[in-house]
Amino acid sequence: MSTVETAETTIAETTIYDRRESEVRSYCRNFPVSFARAEGATLTDADGNTYIDFLAGCSSLNYGHNDPDMKAALIAHLEGNGLAHALDLHTEEKAAFLTAFEHHILHPRGMEHRVMMTGPTGTNAVEAALKLARKVTGRRNVIAFTNGFHGMTLGALALTGNGGKRGGAGVPLPDVTHMPFENSMGDLDTLEHLDAMLSNPSSGIDAPAAFIVELVQGEGGLNAASCEWAQGLERLAKKHGALFIVDDIQAGIGRTGSFFSFDHMGIEPDMVTLAKSLSGFGLPFACALIRPEHDIWKPAEHNGTFRGNSHAFVTARVALEKFWADDDLRNEVALKSQVLEERLSQIGNRIGGATLKGRGMMRGIDLGDGALAGRICAECFRRGLIIETSGAHDEVVKVLAPLTIPMEQFRKGLDILDAAVEACVPFAMAAE
Repeated sequence: MSTVETAETTIAETTIYDRRESEVRSYCRNFPVSFARAEGATLTDADGNTYIDFLAGCSSLNYGHNDPDMKAALIAHLEGNGLAHALDLHTEEKAAFLTAFEHHILHPRGMEHRVMMTGPTGTNAVEAALKLARKVTGRRNVIAFTNGFHGMTLGALALTGNGGKRGGAGVPLPDVTHMPFENSMGDLDTLEHLDAMLSNPSSGIDAPAAFIVELVQGEGGLNAASCEWAQGLERLAKKHGALFIVDDIQAGIGRTGSFFSFDHMGIEPDMVTLAKSLSGFGLPFACALIRPEHDIWKPAEHNGTFRGNSHAFVTARVALEKFWADDDLRNEVALKSQVLEERLSQIGNRIGGATLKGRGMMRGIDLGDGALAGRICAECFRRGLIIETSGAHDEVVKVLAPLTIPMEQFRKGLDILDAAVEACVPFAMAAE
């Protein structure tokens, strides 16, 4: 089959999963088939049904599945008995990655940041940034923002706003003050409010070690900060003696149009956390970028067995050289972002009260109704499109297509979304 048969989709055999896999599993509940292969923006299940991927590993596959050049380089590395694991030893692969990252990413932006290899996932990078900010400033409290998501380990979870995620901790999540994100409190000037609270010695808020922010909130509903708000936030961090940390784990590496979500915003973060698409291939790889004056670690003061993935160094270097040596990908993303904005606006106009959220290729429709968003995503899956929700109430249908998806396939996926909305909205209206 070349496409999903709407009434004959084969449900994955679930016995082994029900018998042995933890109840914590989640994505597979919404997409209950067994996936067998993937290429570009296409997933294929065990029965040969194909699906357009508008999830892309939650932005871990910005360059799509199994990029041929990254795959060839990784296979060559394996066949040459290159190191699979190296702790933080010097290797040719690490040197090549750092050289490419310096040449294609840091130098063009005038960034002198050091690259700290952390554990392999985004939450590891966030934990390292928190620890260093507290070490640099001698303070404990951190300012995070409503609807933010920063990871599932305890330090990063303390920064996260989602009550369901926080509830899984089972312990207090201290030393974080949550403040309102831009436009989250109606007409309230959130920067003015934050400044007033930090300036008041009787506000009850301890002096912060850092501010940490996603400039587009991936799991929190695609709330996008303006340049003015981001600049104001950076100024407040400096005013109050805090480090300014941008969590670019989901919004970075091309997702919003350029490599960093803050490119062209006129800010210079003290630290940046990166993961997800950093490897380019879906391999675990995370790091924290640190301004040199803050890199005060003692050797091995923060370490981990998997800090730096040798296989990911290989594929990440290829990704940088292939996609960031010129402006071709940026231009392609700009064009697709325009198409995405136009189509989502048209689709959203058919749903009363719906609004467009996000920036670049990190866009969605806020329906104000999590049940309706869930029905639309389920209908998309039935028609051959993998797409998910985000937001405090799962009310945003979120498009995270690979940046490299062919335009024809991209439009086809948007057509499926359009048809799913057409099928679900009358039902929603009747239910009211």
